[in-house]
Amino acid sequence: MRSLSDLEHRLLTELRSNGRAPVSQLAEKLGVTRATVTKKMGQLETEGIIVGYTVRTASDALEPGVRAISMVIVERKNSSQTIADVRGIPEVTALHTTNGHWDLVLEIACRDLPDFDRVLHHIRSVKGVVNTESSLLLRTISR
Repeated sequence: MRSLSDLEHRLLTELRSNGRAPVSQLAEKLGVTRATVTKKMGQLETEGIIVGYTVRTASDALEPGVRAISMVIVERKNSSQTIADVRGIPEVTALHTTNGHWDLVLEIACRDLPDFDRVLHHIRSVKGVVNTESSLLLRTISR
């Protein structure tokens, strides 16, 4: 993947905040023309950098009851399918590949501890998941 320009980074930041923002509003915030925003969005979509737009519901904006980080070791021969399966778990809010002992780092958001237990069981049952280690996030100091 190519390096993104400053404008592209700022555009993606705005779209993450509000994927339904009108092009005119984005152009005003970014200090460029509507045509520039439309062209950049088209390029980012064509290149597969923007893969879709989504809706955030009111419940998405509320802090979940339980947040956690889970590190995962993945069996090499199934890694692509394992990643796809884990990605499909709604409570997995972010998925990162990493180096070192762990292959994946998952950010998880759940209603409560029984819900977290259910999600963790689901993750561990995904074909290709070899081992996990999870840590509950107790308090956010900075974002």
